[in-house]
Amino acid sequence: MTSSGPEAPAALLDRAVEVLAGRRVAVLTGAGISTDSGLPDYRGPDSPPRRPITFQQFVGDERFRRHYWARNHVGWHHMRETAPNAGHRALARLEQAGVVVGVITQNVDLLHQAAGSRRVIDLHGHYNEVVCLNCGHVEPRSVLHERLDALNPGFVDRVVADVEIAPDADAVVEETEDFRVAPCPVCGGMLKPNIVFFGENVPRPRVAAALELVDEADALLVAGSSLTVLSGLRFVRHAARTGRPIVIVNRGTTRGDDLATVKIDAGTTPVLVALADRLAPAGGDGLYRQQAGDPVADQR
Repeated sequence: MTSSGPEAPAALLDRAVEVLAGRRVAVLTGAGISTDSGLPDYRGPDSPPRRPITFQQFVGDERFRRHYWARNHVGWHHMRETAPNAGHRALARLEQAGVVVGVITQNVDLLHQAAGSRRVIDLHGHYNEVVCLNCGHVEPRSVLHERLDALNPGFVDRVVADVEIAPDADAVVEETEDFRVAPCPVCGGMLKPNIVFFGENVPRPRVAAALELVDEADALLVAGSSLTVLSGLRFVRHAARTGRPIVIVNRGTTRGDDLATVKIDAGTTPVLVALADRLAPAGGDGLYRQQAGDPVADQR
C-alpha cells in the first residue's frame, strides 16, 4: 500500500498506526532522517550526485587519502555542531514508551543517541572515532583534530564557511594539495575514520546484533533510507521472510517498496512525530533532549 494522491498520506498514516499498534517495533534509519538536522542525504529526490570515497581508494592512493582527510577535517567541525530533530526525538519517545525495541542506523552522526535513544546499533560506525589500520589503535576524533590543527594551522579558517557537508562528515573542499595527514601516534600507521566505507563489509557481529534486534521485534519501521545498499536492505528482506509487517517512510522509491506493508512517500520528521503522538501519546519531546554533561553529548 503506497501513497497515490493528496489524501493518501493521512490514510496511510492511519494504516501504519494500525499495523504498528500493540507490536514491538525495530527501526532502521538512513540519511533521510537527518536532513532536517542540516545534513544532506545521499540519494534523496533533490540530492546532487555524490561519489563517496571507497575503501580501496583510501588505502591505495595517498592523494585520495590526503584529499579525504582535508575534507573530513572541515566536515567534522560541522557534524559535531548538528542537533537531533523532532524525528530523532520521536523515536526516543517511542523507545521510552516501550514501543520501539531499538534502532539500527546506517548513519554515523550519533544523533539518535543525542536525542535520547538508548539502544542504537551504529551499523556503519560513527564519525567521532578513528582507527589505525596497522595496529588497531582507536582514538577519539577530537584528539586527532588537535593534531591535524597543529599540522595544518589555519586550514579550516581558509575554507569557505558555507561548504557543503556530506552525511559521513565529508566536506566539499577542493584545495587540499598542501594538507598534511597525521599518522597513528602508536605505530605510525595509516589512520581511518572508524566507519564502514563503500567497498567494506559491515562487521559480522554488528550484523548479527541487528538481525537479533529485528527478531526481537514484531514489526520493522524504516525511516529515511532508500535501501539502495545491501547493508540496510538485508534487514527488510529478513523481516519479510519471517512474516513481520514492514512500514517504510521515505521520500522517493526504495528497493524495499515491494516488501512493504505500508509505504509512505513523505519526509520522516512529520510522520515520525505523528506516529509517536498516536502510539505513545503520554510522552513528551522535552524528556528526551540530552542535558549538559550527558556522556552521549560529551562524546559528540
